[in-house]
Amino acid sequence: MPKSLIESLQDVKGFNEESFMRIHASGEQVTAVRLNPKKKFDIQCSLLNVENNVPWCPFGRYLTERPSFTLDPLLHAGAYYVQDASSMFLWHVLQQTIGENTSGLKVLDLCGAPGGKSTLLASYFKDGLIVANEVIKTRASILTENITKWGSTNVVVTNNDPRDFKTLEGFFDVIVVDAPCSGSGLFRKDTEAINEWSEENVLLCSQRQQRILADILPSLKKDGILVYSTCSYSVEEDEDILDWIMKEFTADSLRLPVEENWNIVETVSAKKAYGYRFYPDKIKGEGFFIAAFRKGEAEGKENHLQAPPAISKTEAEVVKSWIKNSDELFCFKQGENIIAVSAQWKFDIALLQKKLYLRKAGITAGILKGKDMVPDHELALSLLVNEKIPGADLSYDDAVQYLKKRELALGDLPKGWVIVRYCGITLGWIKVLHNRLNNYYPVNWRILKD
Repeated sequence: MPKSLIESLQDVKGFNEESFMRIHASGEQVTAVRLNPKKKFDIQCSLLNVENNVPWCPFGRYLTERPSFTLDPLLHAGAYYVQDASSMFLWHVLQQTIGENTSGLKVLDLCGAPGGKSTLLASYFKDGLIVANEVIKTRASILTENITKWGSTNVVVTNNDPRDFKTLEGFFDVIVVDAPCSGSGLFRKDTEAINEWSEENVLLCSQRQQRILADILPSLKKDGILVYSTCSYSVEEDEDILDWIMKEFTADSLRLPVEENWNIVETVSAKKAYGYRFYPDKIKGEGFFIAAFRKGEAEGKENHLQAPPAISKTEAEVVKSWIKNSDELFCFKQGENIIAVSAQWKFDIALLQKKLYLRKAGITAGILKGKDMVPDHELALSLLVNEKIPGADLSYDDAVQYLKKRELALGDLPKGWVIVRYCGITLGWIKVLHNRLNNYYPVNWRILKD
């Protein structure tokens, strides 16, 4: 453990060197998952051994042990997400600052990869629009995959630098900035992070965090909510950043009610901003820091754009046979792909498409081939699939074979496209031909582990 880090924390509220060092030396690992409320399953079908609930998130579950997640079909189906319990506190923050009425709200997860907070936001804002952004191209691909598996229709994935959002003045109601940091909160889970930590890196991260916030805050509406978090213990990246926000912007720090038995430490910065520290010797989770603000500056200009042209009536009839509740959706073409989004967001998505680089918007339904459609894997994992499409329930062994993109022998099935499921949750498509069965699981997502 870096000596300079321990010295810097001596006067920080909640820090106890003896218990802090002991928990890091113990080798203890805490594993938690967050369930997808839209993909309910019998927990006995999974590889999860649930110990108890995460108290600040209704869908969070602690596990007694870490299973081989790679070999659990329900993980690949987006039925749950492996996420540290501390990070799930975001759900409680939203409950206390936004409340239950989330209809029509636009939300940005600025540093979205790999997708933990983005999928949480998609579940919380059921009737909102989520923009999940990641600046690094390779990580944006991982984010896209995890958003696709989650199955939400209300998420746009972008691959942009924070400064690109300046043109969306006053666009978002909520912005979550889980900022890049020095990573000291991950030391117990990832010992390699210790080798990368330095006082110089803490200062560099602090400067980067200020730049990111300066770039992104103009796109937050008046009275909008900013949530800032890190996985760092360093004051320079936590309380000092809260003071910087108070100094540079018109923003009110929001105090959050926290149950005493949660053992989360409330801190108050020099400028009276409230922050919440998670120490692994006090809670079941990793090191984490989070704070919330309400913006008080003038609102930006409204942006208006025409929606992209909708697909033709003939095309819509074809799509209708594949998608339920199609009257509530807006379908348009992007290249050859048919894209389905909630009709209320068609103008906003047109604006985002003009201002940003979009990796994904809504659900890719498929490609039209004459009077038929070749369905996309996104459609299979979404909540839009028409119930009349034939389906096949797989055993555990067959499900793993499918996810490895290997051949299957499933007995008598109707010819054509068939949805395959495990424990009632969709895994993807197969196509049944006269003398064979084609496995359409995406080749770059397949399980490589034996």
